[in-house]
Amino acid sequence: MQTTWKGTISFGLVSIPVHLYSATQEHDVPLHQVHATDGGRVRMKRYCEREEKEVPYAEIAKGYESPDGRTVTLSDEDLADLPLPSKKIIDVLAFVDEGEIDPLMFSKAYYVGVADKAAAKPYALLRDALTESGQIAVTKIALRTRESPAVLRVHDNTLVLQTCIWPDEVRPAAGIAPEEDVTVRPQELKMARSLMDTLSEDFDLSRLHDDYQQALQQVISARLEGVEIPHEEDGGEAPDNVIDLMEALRSSLKQAKGGRRSGGGSDVGSAEAEAEPAPRRRAPAKKNAEPPARKPAARKPAAKAAAGKSAADRTASKGDAAGRTPAAKKTGSRKSTAPRKAS
Repeated sequence: MQTTWKGTISFGLVSIPVHLYSATQEHDVPLHQVHATDGGRVRMKRYCEREEKEVPYAEIAKGYESPDGRTVTLSDEDLADLPLPSKKIIDVLAFVDEGEIDPLMFSKAYYVGVADKAAAKPYALLRDALTESGQIAVTKIALRTRESPAVLRVHDNTLVLQTCIWPDEVRPAAGIAPEEDVTVRPQELKMARSLMDTLSEDFDLSRLHDDYQQALQQVISARLEGVEIPHEEDGGEAPDNVIDLMEALRSSLKQAKGGRRSGGGSDVGSAEAEAEPAPRRRAPAKKNAEPPARKPAARKPAAKAAAGKSAADRTASKGDAAGRTPAAKKTGSRKSTAPRKAS
């Protein structure tokens, strides 16, 4: 790795000679400017307005224009000789909990390596002290043409220096969040937490990849091969307003759980049961109100009993039509056949 900065970490009376190495690199497809009509390369020329001619890079310096129009020229030597202790020394100012530094302030990260073998023990001492305490060290450092606050922390058993912006460089967030008073129901919060837990299952940050760079490379390859450029399928427009927040959470939870399971049941219902409010109890009926008539429970008779009952019903219906019961009809028939006594 190429060394970015050389200096010393000052930890009280302990000095640690170190080198800084850039800890991150951004992958990007290199693009340059061309003339849209013919593809000719467009290059930027360093042009001096006073002499009206192009000047070489070696003659380029930095300048400052004062409010009254005067210009001050600053060479690289002027910037290198600035009276800054932080040019070569990373002075540890304090040790704080990591939560005391707003992540919004973090900027670029650098690995900290030892400059010689003698620095190994004090390096390990500072690293282990930070690990055991769970704290980070607040420092300042001058890199290139800028002094910045920075923090020293441990990553993979290696000291990392991460530059920060100054606190007054963080813009206030006033007026950005909704100003109206919004009430979030407990069941909505429970459903949102359940969705958060589901989306976090088996999440691996290392599996993320840059879809933009992949799509751009596909377009470049298509142009080079003279084939049709791939286009993204229209996924439809996202809704611009949430009509039913609870239904949106419920659908999101089902979709998330369905994507993480291949077959089998889902426990979305249990999450919904926890999130949904308990049903309301009916108010007790008034004393003067008459209770509703209860319907008799219907029994399921056996097949033979049902058939016998149907036949009996048909016989009973015939007897009712003649104005007498079947038993009365049978008795009358026996009386009519008995002999009468002589008077």
